[in-house]
Amino acid sequence: MSDFILACASHSEAILSANLARSPLLASIPLHVEKDAPSAALAYNRALDATTAPIVIFAHHDVYLPSGWDRLLAARLAELPPDWAVFGSFGIGLDGAHVGPVWSSSLGSIVGRVPMAPVPVQAFDELLIVLNRNAGLRFDETLPGWHLYGTDIVQTARTTGFGAYAGALPCIHNDRYHEALGTDFDEAYRFMQRKWAAALPIRTPITKISRTGLHLRRDRWRNRQSTDIRESMAVGTDYPVETLAARCGWSRLQP
Repeated sequence: MSDFILACASHSEAILSANLARSPLLASIPLHVEKDAPSAALAYNRALDATTAPIVIFAHHDVYLPSGWDRLLAARLAELPPDWAVFGSFGIGLDGAHVGPVWSSSLGSIVGRVPMAPVPVQAFDELLIVLNRNAGLRFDETLPGWHLYGTDIVQTARTTGFGAYAGALPCIHNDRYHEALGTDFDEAYRFMQRKWAAALPIRTPITKISRTGLHLRRDRWRNRQSTDIRESMAVGTDYPVETLAARCGWSRLQP
C-alpha cells in the first residue's frame, strides 16, 4: 500500500487514539497528523505539502476504518472512471440521494444507500475524502473553519473537468451528538453562496445551499423541533469502535 497515505487534522489526542489510530490499516499505511490548524483547508493542504503518496485519504480523527478496509478501498478505486479526482464514503448524488453506507454515532444508525457502482456526487460529508494527487486539486484556504470543504472540493473537481464519486466504502464515524449548527457553519455557508453562485442550488449532507438561504433557516427550525428525537437516537461515543464495527457486520470487510 505504498501508494497511500492517511491524513488527519486533530485537536484531541484522546479522540484520535480511541478511533482513527486504532484502524488496522495503519500496519500498512502511514498516518500523517496535522495538529491544531486554524481551518480544515489549511490542515489538509499542509498534509499534501508534507507527503508524496499518489492517493491521500483524508479522515476525521473520530473515524475508524475496520479490518480489510484498505483492500476494499483498492477495489473501489479500480472501479472508478479515469477522470476521478475525489472519492468519498458518503456523498450526495446528483439526484439528491444519500450514498454510503457509513455508521454515524450521532444518528445511531447506518446512513446512505449501498451503490453497486461509483456514483457521481455534488457534495461529500467530510468524514472521509480520498484524493487523487495527480488531479492537482487543493483545498481552498479562503474557506473559513471546518465546514463544507467536502462540498467545495467536489464542486472544484467538477468545474475543472474531473470526476467526484462516492461508493460502498463502509466506515465508522464515531461522532458526538450536536444539538445545533454554530455560527461558524453560517460563515462557511455564506462563503459557499458567494463562491458557487452560478452552481446553486447545491445539496449538502447538512442542508441545501441556495441563493436566499431559506433552506438553512428552515432546517435550523426543523432541528429545534426535533431535538428530543435526535438526541434519543444518538449513541454515546464511549463504545469501542471495534464493537460498533461488529454490530454493523463490518468486523472484516471484503472487496
